[in-house]
Amino acid sequence: MSASRPRPSAPRVVRTRTVRRHGESGRGSELPVSIETSAGGVAVSIMDGVAYAACIGRRSRSGRLEWCLPKGHIEVGETPEQTAVREVAEETGIVSEVIRPLGVIDYWFTGDDRRVHKTVHHYLLEASGGTLTVENDPDQEAEKAEWIAVTDLARRLAYPNERKIARAAAALLDPTT
Repeated sequence: MSASRPRPSAPRVVRTRTVRRHGESGRGSELPVSIETSAGGVAVSIMDGVAYAACIGRRSRSGRLEWCLPKGHIEVGETPEQTAVREVAEETGIVSEVIRPLGVIDYWFTGDDRRVHKTVHHYLLEASGGTLTVENDPDQEAEKAEWIAVTDLARRLAYPNERKIARAAAALLDPTT
C-alpha cells in the first residue's frame, strides 16, 4: 500500500429517482440519489491491559472536530473486509487484521448536488503494527488520529450509529459489560 499510488474512483450507483429538498417544490429542487457502500471499523490495540481503538478526528461543516471510526469506499474488486483493513491503515497508519464483523449501519445525507444513502460495514480489527498518524490519508479528511479507550468510545464518537458499533466492540472485548 503506497501513499503515492492513485486511488481509483469508488464505484457509485445513481438511482434514476429524485427527491425534493424538504419544503421545496418545482423543477430545480429535485436531487439525484446515489448509493454508496463503505467499510471500516474498530482497530484495537491492548496497551497495559486496556483496549484502545484507533480513531480519527475530522472537521464538520460547522468547523467542529468530530471523532469517528475510520472508514471509506469499497474499491472495485475489494471485499468489505479488505476495505476495512485498507481504510484503517490509510486513515490512521495502523496495520490490522479483521477479527469479526461488528455490524452494518446505514444513513442518509445531502451533499451539494445529491442525496446519498450510505451503508457502512464495520469490523473488529486487531492492530498488528504501524504508527498512529493521519499523514497517509489520501483524501486528507482526517485531521487527527488518537488511541481512545474502547470503554470511552461510545462517549467520544460524534455519531449515534458509530456509538452503537463501539458498544458492540466493547461487549465483545469484555463480555461482562
